[in-house]
Amino acid sequence: MCNCSPRLQELRTYISALHCPTRWTIIDFIGDGSRSTKEIYGFLTERGVGLTPSGLYYHLSELNRAGIIEVSEYREKGGGAPEKVWKLKTRKIVIDLLDSGG
Repeated sequence: MCNCSPRLQELRTYISALHCPTRWTIIDFIGDGSRSTKEIYGFLTERGVGLTPSGLYYHLSELNRAGIIEVSEYREKGGGAPEKVWKLKTRKIVIDLLDSGG
């Protein structure tokens, strides 16, 4: 665990979540709307991103953990587990470089 300032820890969380081009593609695809996990997987597959479903869940969970995306709803599918629908939680990331707390 990092023994650093909360601002530095926040920055590390964002860098960790955004270091991968696939995650930027996911963010762009979700855009101002919302997309299901299945829609995101199909979009990435069409673009030749070699990704397993478990790999996609990993990317989505990292973006979610960083507070960049969130589940907006669950879609019921006949008999199976509900499908997650994702939306952007934030469009901008602002990091204050100065400690304004004094």
